[in-house]
Amino acid sequence: TQREHEAQTRVKNINKIVLGKWEIQTWYYSPFPAEYAECDTLFFCEFDLHFVKKRAALVRYMKRCEMAHPPGDEIYRNGSLSVFEVDGARSRTYCQNLCLLAKLFLDHKTLYYDVDPFLFYVLTHCDEHGCHPVAYFSKEKQSSEDYNLACILTLPPYQRKGYGRFLIAFSYELSRAEGKLGTPERPLSDLGMVSYRSFWATVLLEILQAHAGAISIKQLSELSNIRTDDILSTLQALQLIKWWKGQHMICLSPKVRFQQ
Repeated sequence: TQREHEAQTRVKNINKIVLGKWEIQTWYYSPFPAEYAECDTLFFCEFDLHFVKKRAALVRYMKRCEMAHPPGDEIYRNGSLSVFEVDGARSRTYCQNLCLLAKLFLDHKTLYYDVDPFLFYVLTHCDEHGCHPVAYFSKEKQSSEDYNLACILTLPPYQRKGYGRFLIAFSYELSRAEGKLGTPERPLSDLGMVSYRSFWATVLLEILQAHAGAISIKQLSELSNIRTDDILSTLQALQLIKWWKGQHMICLSPKVRFQQ
């Protein structure tokens, strides 16, 4: 029953994972195949995300693994950081394993096995040994709502370093390249809303501070590639917008300028 399923998935089944140099405590349940369901520790290959139950098995596997980065095309590089675009239909096992891994750190996530309709953008840190996964986001290949992001995760060792914000910005640059306005898939989690509201506020305030004279919500949307409803909700949260004479007016005070 649904109630039994919820009871089973409320308690995490994997206690920790080993991924490259990191040993990471997990946070949530993830629907790994039954033979792995009660393992205390899972050992992952960093490069193709193959997982095994024993460290010795991982060592043996790594000796014959020929991959040194995620499958797919490298579409961005800046210093030691690279982003790879991975097609869920072409690299199905990798993307399924990525989703199972991500669910260990995400409370609300439903995509595990049906990865074909999605693209995955994997941010990596590269050194002489290869490209090590840091964070990722997924997006639908064809979205009727023009969603530019479905799921996002920064692995715990790399959190609070700006990688999540970087990937959100990256998702908007992809939308810009497609000639579309972007917005994340709804509903947003509480943490997701905080992250996006912070990103939207920073982008919008930078535009407002650099812009001389009047500016409309439509112009803000064109400059930022952020949808108008997201702009309105952000400006309202910042108390920077008022309804006057039948239209929205943006009121940017010197105090807000100084705080930002």
